[in-house]
Amino acid sequence: MQPYELTVAAAAAEMRAGRLSPVELVDSVLGRIEQVEPRLQAYVSVLADRARQEARAADRFQGPLRGIPMGLKDLIDVAGTATTASSRARAGHRADADSTVAARLAAAGAVLLGKTHTHEFAYGLITPQTNNAWDQERIAGGSSGGSAVAVAAGAATFALGTDTGGSIRVPAALNGVVGLKPTYGLVPRRGVTSLSWSLDHVGPITRTVEDAALVLATLAGRDPGELAGTDLTGLRVGVPRNHYFDRVAPEVEAAVRQAIDRLASLGARPVEVEIPMTRYIQATHWGLMVPEAAAYHEQTLRTAPDAYGPDVRILLEAGALMPAADYLRAQRAQTLMRQEWARMMEEVDVIAAPTVPVTAVRADAGSITWPDGTSETASDAYVRLSAPANVTGAPSLSVPVGRDGAGMPIGMQLLGKPFAEALLLRVGHAYEQTEPARELAPVA
Repeated sequence: MQPYELTVAAAAAEMRAGRLSPVELVDSVLGRIEQVEPRLQAYVSVLADRARQEARAADRFQGPLRGIPMGLKDLIDVAGTATTASSRARAGHRADADSTVAARLAAAGAVLLGKTHTHEFAYGLITPQTNNAWDQERIAGGSSGGSAVAVAAGAATFALGTDTGGSIRVPAALNGVVGLKPTYGLVPRRGVTSLSWSLDHVGPITRTVEDAALVLATLAGRDPGELAGTDLTGLRVGVPRNHYFDRVAPEVEAAVRQAIDRLASLGARPVEVEIPMTRYIQATHWGLMVPEAAAYHEQTLRTAPDAYGPDVRILLEAGALMPAADYLRAQRAQTLMRQEWARMMEEVDVIAAPTVPVTAVRADAGSITWPDGTSETASDAYVRLSAPANVTGAPSLSVPVGRDGAGMPIGMQLLGKPFAEALLLRVGHAYEQTEPARELAPVA
């Protein structure tokens, strides 16, 4: 096994035992980047010299992230480096200071490899610059596509993404890695470019649930707790009877239901639940995100509209036209939805559902047509199952649970009560222990 194939936990153990140095690990991952990056395009920029310098200085740090090479989504400020948001509108930008999350990771001894691609300003679920790690003819998912692809391919040991409507969990699911959207407000967003102040989250993308817990402890400034063991006796797993299994590819539904059965075999008790207010999810999500994004970009949209890609520019212009009354109605709906979700979550401990309704589509695919005759774009399909956790602020963990007939990864998301990350991670880890160790994506 090459060092770039190691998980965070395994690499930390090797370095504690003196069998691997931070320099050797970073050199191995940089070599992997050179090998796969021409096919994947996960990175906006690779900071090889900086990474090697940080690796040489890593011995002065303590803890599980010491010397661990990471990628940061290019919305996250690092002092003296560009934060391009994968947009021409940010040409020439340099951050004056570290974001809170970058500073916390640096203080833990993590090594910055570079900045990873996002859908422009995180306003989309495709990441068109980047190719799926398992099949370069398919989409990476977004908007944290570069981060998920880098982790899946061994071009980063872990990475950070942001999630406004699924942008951590969607690319994690489509590339067969773990993605955690924490509870709203748990991880600081200072120094992170916003898409929607009401919906934005920062979180880790890793190869294992254990790694997600290790990274979250640094990001949130607190230990999420013990993960050991697979005994889930007494745990109530909510299985949605509506919304989450509507218009879902058969192979995705089968894999997720099989994973729920696996949780039951570990002692969990499945409980059917009714997801509240489903007819309002999309309208509430868009009613918050679209005007907030337009407000954030108001000045640049007026002075340099051509700096944006056509898809993002159209959305920003539409947001500028949204009446204030519609935005206020979306805020009221969000409050009501959070209250109804809290009542629902009194019945269960976690909810288990598909992360996305279909695996990664081909890059040239148009709309997805379902057996009932309805059709939707890939972006609309992917956001449909992930947006509820953003609107409610609930934590959501995406875990790989198999692959479809074409070999593309399938993800299951576990949703919990606010600030119940420790429980989600324990359940995800328990499931993961029943599965064979995951291999990296087979990038030639």
